[in-house]
Amino acid sequence: MFNRRAALAALAALTLTLSACGQNGEGSSEGSSEGGTVGIAMPTRTSERWLTDGKSVVEALKGKGYKTKLVYGDDDPKAQFSQIEDLIKQGVDALIIAAIDAKSLNGVLQQAADADIPVIAYDRLILGTKNVDYYVSFDNEMVGRLQAHHIIEKFGLEDGKGPFNIELFAGSPDDNNTKYFFEGSMALLQPFLDSKQLVVPSGQTALNQITTLRWDGPTARKRMSDILTNWYLSKKVDAVLSPYDGISRGVLSALQSDGYGSDSKPLPVITGQDAELDSVKSIIAGEQSQTVYKDVRQLAGAAAEMVDDILSDRTPWVDNRGDYNNGVKVVPAVLLQPTSIDKTNYDVLIADEYFTADELK
Repeated sequence: MFNRRAALAALAALTLTLSACGQNGEGSSEGSSEGGTVGIAMPTRTSERWLTDGKSVVEALKGKGYKTKLVYGDDDPKAQFSQIEDLIKQGVDALIIAAIDAKSLNGVLQQAADADIPVIAYDRLILGTKNVDYYVSFDNEMVGRLQAHHIIEKFGLEDGKGPFNIELFAGSPDDNNTKYFFEGSMALLQPFLDSKQLVVPSGQTALNQITTLRWDGPTARKRMSDILTNWYLSKKVDAVLSPYDGISRGVLSALQSDGYGSDSKPLPVITGQDAELDSVKSIIAGEQSQTVYKDVRQLAGAAAEMVDDILSDRTPWVDNRGDYNNGVKVVPAVLLQPTSIDKTNYDVLIADEYFTADELK
């Protein structure tokens, strides 16, 4: 009997050599052909971004003739484990997984391997298991670099200006992308911290001091409020490095509650990610300063293309074969490029039909 996982391993080795929604968050979509069924496990319905991802992956797979089963874990790693286990029992032909906790899926992915079900890690690399075949994402270090570059440019740091007060926020500690966003930002910001052109009054600069569990906006709001209370009685915040729009909105809320947003106390530069509608409107209104646009329709298309290649016994195309080690293996990856968006170029989102002009009013 043909073993797809064994074939995938052989194809990956060859490629390396050659290169040198109900109560449980479940839904389904029927394709028009006999292409098989793909299980899709998304992390949460609280983020506009992940709702768009789920819809986009379903549509991309339907376009290739596949049926789909879409589930949302609602930020509960145990629930996501159970949902994936159910998808395996239902006999899906492949799994696309955006993990809630990158290290919690080893056991259920062994079940997938035993059932000869290929696994694609979607946007978030799954750690600590040999049973993940491919990874599709954006260039996550570039996301952090784009956020840092915006801050550097806004303050003229390369011209020697400063000092400016900055506070740092990072994503969820159980999301592997968090370190990539942070490392990308720090690669550009650290020299200016060393030169004292950027100063962090709270002293909270280590990754483990600045993470935001589940990327939660209210959690970020509370931390920003605490920072303002403890460190900014006689200072003002000039910039906030935020890795995600939901966190940015929480930070913005705390700042506005502290009186920021007036002529005498202007809002700081605040970065973000995912080009969520509310944050793009905030950028247009002069509140949030920047976001990183990642067209998840393209990401969904890349995942669907990869599934189709695997299930059609073709070698999936990848563009990175060495950088994404999950602690057990190097996972071949497809990486898409993000775009920095601010008040000067948000019309890109309209041109791409990501939002309509009316939606942004």
